[in-house]
Amino acid sequence: MTLADRLRARLADPVDALLTGDLNGAAPMPAGGWRAAAVLIAVTERDEPGVLLTQRTGDLRTHAGQVAFPGGSIDATDGGPVGAALREATEEIGLPVGAATVVATLDRYHTVTGFEVVPVLATVPPDLPLVPAPLEVDAIFEVPLRLLLDPANFAVGSRWHEGTERFYHELIFGERRIWGATAAMILNLARRLTWP
Repeated sequence: MTLADRLRARLADPVDALLTGDLNGAAPMPAGGWRAAAVLIAVTERDEPGVLLTQRTGDLRTHAGQVAFPGGSIDATDGGPVGAALREATEEIGLPVGAATVVATLDRYHTVTGFEVVPVLATVPPDLPLVPAPLEVDAIFEVPLRLLLDPANFAVGSRWHEGTERFYHELIFGERRIWGATAAMILNLARRLTWP
């Protein structure tokens, strides 16, 4: 059984306890509606699988320096979330076309910046010669899937945003801080995925 098959077999139906959005789950819909986006949760095919994440460059207009999944807006030519997530992963980390095996699209997440994000779960071969896009990505790194799927590894933090105290989940991995929407989508995966 492939890793993709194992992941599919262990994905539970949507559950009620999922995180739906920033600002304590109450991110307001923008006046023009949500902007469609997708991210790729790429799980490496190893005996102990890992998840590929990026550290964004420090001079980006939004989310500078943050840890994120490869991803971005869904373009009309993408054909939907899967096409967008794969295209963005090719652009941001040099994921070879055809290298990913899509497992499933997961639960939508709404950000305070106005995006409705669809996570796309996929498997990829290990040790691909990935190359960060210099204007967007400082580094590409891998976090053990087992570590990400253990809610005990996450803490809750808070900060003020436009007069409202915003609570978020975070995980520290070495010198990197995984928080916000990325951490929330990981926790949603942990609530859907049973893993040995």
